[in-house]
Amino acid sequence: MSSSQIDMATFEELKQMSGADFIGELVDTFLEDGPKLVGELKAALKAGDAEAFRRAAHSLKSNGATFGANQLSQLAKELEMIGKENRLAETGDKIAALDSSLTLAAAELKGLRS
Repeated sequence: MSSSQIDMATFEELKQMSGADFIGELVDTFLEDGPKLVGELKAALKAGDAEAFRRAAHSLKSNGATFGANQLSQLAKELEMIGKENRLAETGDKIAALDSSLTLAAAELKGLRS
């Protein structure tokens, strides 16, 4: 069995704070925004735009942390630093790892939202 992408304590806390009715909307927004932000990351990398790259990574970091998607948040944090320090040539396979982590976290969140 693969390890959980979502820290349940964080997710339950968010659910309590936002209310059971609203958590579904928050999850839907995350599911919609995540792929868009990864697209922005890739576009910024291609354009060599370190600031846009940093912003997209920062948003992914925050969104991941909100839901307890700690691996996603950590990968996004590393990418945010790369953008901040204008080291875009050093992204390596980090965007692919982030994309994969997002996919796993999204699948887990879809199961939790009901």
